[in-house]
Amino acid sequence: MPSSEQIDRQFGFWATFRPSLARPVIALSRAVLPVLLKGTDGVCRRDLCAQGCRMTLLSAPGAGQTPCLVYFHGGGFVFDAAPYHYRNAAAYARGAHCKVLLVRYPLAPRHPIGEIVSACRAALLYALENARALGTDGRVAVGGDSAGGYLAADAALFVRAPLRLAMLLYPVVGGGETPSMRAYPDTPMWNARLNRRMWEYVGDAPSVLQHDLSSFPPAFVETAQFDCLHDEGAALAARLREAGRQVAYTDRAGAMHGFDIAQRCAVTRAALAERIAALRAAFET
Repeated sequence: MPSSEQIDRQFGFWATFRPSLARPVIALSRAVLPVLLKGTDGVCRRDLCAQGCRMTLLSAPGAGQTPCLVYFHGGGFVFDAAPYHYRNAAAYARGAHCKVLLVRYPLAPRHPIGEIVSACRAALLYALENARALGTDGRVAVGGDSAGGYLAADAALFVRAPLRLAMLLYPVVGGGETPSMRAYPDTPMWNARLNRRMWEYVGDAPSVLQHDLSSFPPAFVETAQFDCLHDEGAALAARLREAGRQVAYTDRAGAMHGFDIAQRCAVTRAALAERIAALRAAFET
């Protein structure tokens, strides 16, 4: 287990925060979070609904046709997008000069994993097939954090379109009982105990590692040092390299899962800058 000093110095309150997956907590979060959705100053926002998903399209003011990042938020498949997901999406839109389609997909436990996956695949196809309506120019990347990383990877494998980048941030991969899963049963923000409860709600889903990755788009994979999901994210990056795919891998030293909720932390600012640089390079290629 990491010592409190290794995390507390950087992330303050969030280094002690343990979410709950109790059903009343899930219900309360879904009622409260929409009221708190702020932090998108400096970008234009348009809400829409398509393919069974609510979506928010974020873009810099006055932007014409631009590339598009289709983004699936984290939250253990059970929580809706949090305010920091919107702030990050706005930062990507401004920094990478793109539009960001933030997808709010159906959630467990009401919806099983099959329905969630199907909705996210359809959302990515929608972005690819409706560039003119969205004001995009056909260059599309996909991304997601945590559970959203799983959905982004699955959608990228499903559509088999020439995506510019798959940006997978501390992703759920479905890697089983890894050493990091055994090492971090009670870390802040997310841990092995919560991860096991998540799969009880969601149901069985194949590991991304079980798929043929030979057609996977160029990837940016990020893991956090003190994260039960660390090893499965690292394994995904390694498997992509073995499959001959282009992949950039970053392991955030001293960080825990979901660390970028601490928006003012130097580690978060550095991570956002690196992600934006990867998006810009992918769109310019």
